[in-house]
Amino acid sequence: MRQAHVKRTTKETDIDISFCLDGTGQSVINSGIGFFDHMLESFARHGRFDLTIQAKGDLNVGPHHTVEDIGIVLGQAFSQALDEGKGIQRFASIVVPMDESRAEVAIDVGGRPYLVFTGTFSGSIEGTIEPWLIRHFFESFTQNARITAHIHISGVSDHHKCEALFKACGIALNQAIKITYPDGLIPSTKGVL
Repeated sequence: MRQAHVKRTTKETDIDISFCLDGTGQSVINSGIGFFDHMLESFARHGRFDLTIQAKGDLNVGPHHTVEDIGIVLGQAFSQALDEGKGIQRFASIVVPMDESRAEVAIDVGGRPYLVFTGTFSGSIEGTIEPWLIRHFFESFTQNARITAHIHISGVSDHHKCEALFKACGIALNQAIKITYPDGLIPSTKGVL
């Protein structure tokens, strides 16, 4: 089983994450931010990851540090669980609609952290998360997971755009990490991801 457990404690947050890439989509998420928990549950369910997140943050000053640090630790756990990436497909892309909204995600699990994020939100999402924090979460995640992600969102409802995005990201990552090369070689001409 490809899995990892990562704990990170700072003066702002205490994050504890267990991440299994070869799961069934089960999750227990407690960040103190209900809408964000819902998004992470969607990510795990549609990515077929088993994911446990216990997070305590300085929510009295806002969700920024908690959202950012979950992205950091989740990325670290993903990278550790993937290990060398032997035999994985590496690349994947998906388009996920949700009513009037649409999310497009293209992934390269190739050891090169980079994020391209296009699309906007109209304001604070469900009154709890400032729109720039969604992008910032994915910046933190991609940097620490060491993946390239091209993300585009469109639509009217910020809730729908966000939910389509987290579902799409889970599905694309699930496809990219599938073992498709039985020879166990690392899918790179460099020999490493």
